[in-house]
Amino acid sequence: MVPQRIPRLDRGGWTLLELLVVIAVISILAAITIPVLTGYIRAATVRAGAQEMRTALMQAKQLAITRRQNVCVQPIAGPSPGYQFRQNTCDGAAIVMAGSDGVGTFRLQNNVALAFLAGPPVFTPLGAAAPGGQFQVTGPSGDTLTIRVSAAGRVTTEAPSP
Repeated sequence: MVPQRIPRLDRGGWTLLELLVVIAVISILAAITIPVLTGYIRAATVRAGAQEMRTALMQAKQLAITRRQNVCVQPIAGPSPGYQFRQNTCDGAAIVMAGSDGVGTFRLQNNVALAFLAGPPVFTPLGAAAPGGQFQVTGPSGDTLTIRVSAAGRVTTEAPSP
């Protein structure tokens, strides 16, 4: 067999102008996407904290139904705020469960702060809340969402009004 010659390319690389065009396109795309991505991450952090708190409130409601006793969702202030489930009233004993620390306090993830606006809600064995409650979840960047517990026990999330 006769080896075939491979044609050589006289071109050895990219020109400076081609490299500058590619760098300019990448810079423009980065300038557009980085602020959008940053805003998305901030909003997602607050939404995740609000969803975590909604899940906790629904868990307290279910706990009241299954235990056939009132369960209060008591916010805990301090350097690392959180909440506790308490038996019968908000002055009752804390319920220590999986996911809480040794005294029954749950903490929200991602440096999300929890503020207590109204209530706190006490869920009854029938799933209602007497009284209802309102919490505000604030992210590290200052974005907020409000979580309301109605007297019927319904838990909803609301965006802040402009």
